[in-house]
Amino acid sequence: MKRRRIGISYKITSGYVILIVCIAISTILLNTQITKLQEERNGIIQYDSGMRTLSNTLERQIIKMESNLNRFLITDNQTYLQNYYEELATWESNYAELTNLVQDYSGNEKLLEPIYSGILNWIDTVGEPLNDAILNNNDEQVAILIDGTQSSNAIMSLQEGFSTFRNSETAAIQDKITELNNKNTNLTFILFFSLFVLAIITIVIFTIISRKISSSIKDVTSAIEDINTNEGHAYTQLVVRTNDEVQDLVQAANELLQTMNARNWFQKNLADIVTAYQGVDTLYELGDNLLNSLTTSTNSVYGAFYIQDPQNKSKFKKVSAFAEGSSNVGREEIISTHGFVGQSIKEKRILTYGTADDHLHYLETAFGNIPISHGMIVPVIFGQEVIAVLELAALKPYSGQQLALIEEIIIHLGVTINSIQGRMEVIRLLNESQAMSEELQVQSEELQTQSEELQMQTEELTTINERLEERTRDAEQKTRDLQKTQTDLKQIALELQQSSNYKSEFLANMSHELRTPLNSILILSEMLAENKAQSLSDDDLEFAKVIHKSGNDLLLLINDILDLSKVEAGKLDLWYSETDLYEVPTHIQNLFAPIANQKGLTLSANVDSALEAVFHTDAKRFYQIINNLLSNALKFTESGSVTVNVTIPELTPSMEKLSQTWIKLSVTDTGIGIPQDKHSIVFESFQQADGATVRKYGGTGLGLSICREVSKLLGGWLTLQSEVGVGSTFTLYLPSLSEGNPMNVSMIEEMVAEKEMVQIEVPASAIHHFQNKRIIIADDDYRNIYALRHALEQKGAHVIEATNGVECLNILQSGEHVDAVLMDIMMPEMDGYETITHIREVLQLHDLPIIALTAKAMKQDRERAFEVGASDYISKPLNLEQLFSLLTVWLTSEANSING
Repeated sequence: MKRRRIGISYKITSGYVILIVCIAISTILLNTQITKLQEERNGIIQYDSGMRTLSNTLERQIIKMESNLNRFLITDNQTYLQNYYEELATWESNYAELTNLVQDYSGNEKLLEPIYSGILNWIDTVGEPLNDAILNNNDEQVAILIDGTQSSNAIMSLQEGFSTFRNSETAAIQDKITELNNKNTNLTFILFFSLFVLAIITIVIFTIISRKISSSIKDVTSAIEDINTNEGHAYTQLVVRTNDEVQDLVQAANELLQTMNARNWFQKNLADIVTAYQGVDTLYELGDNLLNSLTTSTNSVYGAFYIQDPQNKSKFKKVSAFAEGSSNVGREEIISTHGFVGQSIKEKRILTYGTADDHLHYLETAFGNIPISHGMIVPVIFGQEVIAVLELAALKPYSGQQLALIEEIIIHLGVTINSIQGRMEVIRLLNESQAMSEELQVQSEELQTQSEELQMQTEELTTINERLEERTRDAEQKTRDLQKTQTDLKQIALELQQSSNYKSEFLANMSHELRTPLNSILILSEMLAENKAQSLSDDDLEFAKVIHKSGNDLLLLINDILDLSKVEAGKLDLWYSETDLYEVPTHIQNLFAPIANQKGLTLSANVDSALEAVFHTDAKRFYQIINNLLSNALKFTESGSVTVNVTIPELTPSMEKLSQTWIKLSVTDTGIGIPQDKHSIVFESFQQADGATVRKYGGTGLGLSICREVSKLLGGWLTLQSEVGVGSTFTLYLPSLSEGNPMNVSMIEEMVAEKEMVQIEVPASAIHHFQNKRIIIADDDYRNIYALRHALEQKGAHVIEATNGVECLNILQSGEHVDAVLMDIMMPEMDGYETITHIREVLQLHDLPIIALTAKAMKQDRERAFEVGASDYISKPLNLEQLFSLLTVWLTSEANSING
């Protein structure tokens, strides 16, 4: 009876099944307990949140009713009276909802009865009488109710009641939490005990299985090690008595040994045959060596080797034979178009033949003649032509291994034959060349005599040529000097151009590398500072604000460095528009009054009434100069005042030539002052008056340098008057230019900068536009994805992440609905430009809003983004309100059609 086969996989699977069953049982039991604990925890959280929300809402309603009545008395605004009626009409429904919640969970609704009585008491004794007195214009009654302390005491009593209620419920909740913690501890003990038991079971099961498997494999391993030590000379067949996968392993090993035996035979015979005909010089020697080795390897008894006749390529002549006796082996000459040999030459392949009934030839031996019944014809090919034919005969049919050996040999045999023929032709030509050399020797002696006669004439011509060559060398030297000068000038111009390109690229890359991480810092710190989840302590909130402020300071520093570099490179873009000078004081007060108040300084700003309100300049750069000057004045002033005066200066002829309208803006402070010998260096980049200033007040020394350069671009200039210990006055002279500055053409021929994005305020009613919107964030920096995802999810949007352009395209091609795409520009594999182009041209999604995001602050990046099809553009670090504004515009646009 055949023994049933039990495989290794079955044995291992049996162990796993037992283990999985145990784990499944433990998991079901533990999951049941965990689910119960989770449900109880969720119930506590939901009750705590609902209880606090409803009680706070009810408490605020009572306070709002009192506040609305008081505000109505003060302002006589009917809106406050209407608000009182609305709160009066809705507080009982909130109280009922709170009562039901407490009754369903803790049953402590009696704690709410004093609160209810207190609310009714305040309404009956204060709220309604005061309302009636207001409606009846009873000022005396109003005064009594307002001046008294009854309402305040009632409100305070209600607040104490709410606090007592919430504290009581919080204590009850804490008791339940403690109970859940105890249950959780018990569950943890049960979990570890179950894992310990499962570990013991697993060790026992797999120990039994592994011992059964390893005992059989050791026998096979021992046999394979014996084979390896024999170094391939003796391959004994393996025997195994197991009835599983090990038996399959042994059978595969035996097949491998057979293959190795065949490969060794093939390689050994191939090496012997190739070695046999290496280094021969004649075709006859080649034929003899080839037939001797080849007949031995293939068990052939006859052989003949034919070479193509160079004079008549249709004929092949015999050059060698093997075992030739009284009768010749094969014909002396064969024709390529005749018989079976001709067919082999025509088809360029090996043909075999044989007969079982009759013989083709007799092998002559000392004992008699042996009939030969099998043979083959082998054409030797070089290039596309048969150049030799080999015919072999044997007593038995040729095996496939012997045919493969012959096919491998003739692959290179054609090259060898052609090489020997080439060497023989070279020898023949060499002999002919030697005979011709002797004839040339005689002719050379005759020419020698004629050469001596020509030598005399050559010497005379040489003298003339030397003079001409000297003049030519002088002219060539001058030409080379001129060419070298031109080459040096071109090289210098090229280096200058490359230096400018490297600087621009460095600025762009620096902007990207700094703004990319800074983007995440600003967004996440801003979200932390908002503390919407109310989960941060006061210290944590302060830390978040400090991080956000530090990030903004770093952003300002980056912008200053980039602005200064753009000015120096002549690539700062100016946008002239109408500017209202009378808005300058308002701007200064709004932006700098808090700082001045904090330091106890007097801040004032005045505009001469004789000035026209409309002034033409670049408003952004104009206010940038004002902000820098005022920031410096406030920073270096410890006490006293900072004053800004905008007046009309006296015009010189050169000033009138440029513009008829000028302003003189002076910023005067009572600060530390600047020494006279330091007036020039404060306008240089990264310079301040001294090291102590840097240590005490901080700063990079870029602000005044930027102010000076920007004022020049606007057609004006900046002056300084200062005295140590008294204060400083920075004065800006600026013309009104409606069509730009014609004087800066020589300084700036190419303007490259970043246009400011239009800030669109998003009303609170527009937040619902983000609900359930599907937005792709394509960015290779996970910090940016993390920050943007949390910001958008808080608005109700669904975020889809893509770490490069290829992933973004795959998402869109999958047919998944997408409302908008936030596309980073610099990404691996496929950058933002390529991805946007593919979306527009290949996917034909022309209406899908795509907002390009980049940390590079160069104008060409923005222009290129619009060229490839971006809907809008925003630079990093991102302003969340600005981003939400852009998304709101595009998500509510009629052009935003449904795609894929």
